[in-house]
Amino acid sequence: MVHSVDIKYYLVLAAVLFCLGMFGVLVRRNALVVFMCVELMLNAANLTFLAFARQNGDATGHVSAFFVIAVAAAEASIGLAIVIAVFRSRGTVNIEEIRTMKH
Repeated sequence: MVHSVDIKYYLVLAAVLFCLGMFGVLVRRNALVVFMCVELMLNAANLTFLAFARQNGDATGHVSAFFVIAVAAAEASIGLAIVIAVFRSRGTVNIEEIRTMKH
């Protein structure tokens, strides 16, 4: 006997993950933590795509999730390169200090 998890549980989990990521982006001041929170928000979107794909039985959600993963990987690599470059030139990754330092 196979028990299926209802879609509303996936959507509630995705909403909680997205809200946690949004809270982290708005509150945190470390650039690396902000990038991790953006990744959390993208994963919440992936979970939503996959939940609806499972409910509808089609592959559209899987394709969308694949593209979101590709964008997240590109964002992570480019974002990390920018953070490293800023850290080398300014000596900090604190967003407030980077914003106030005119160079």
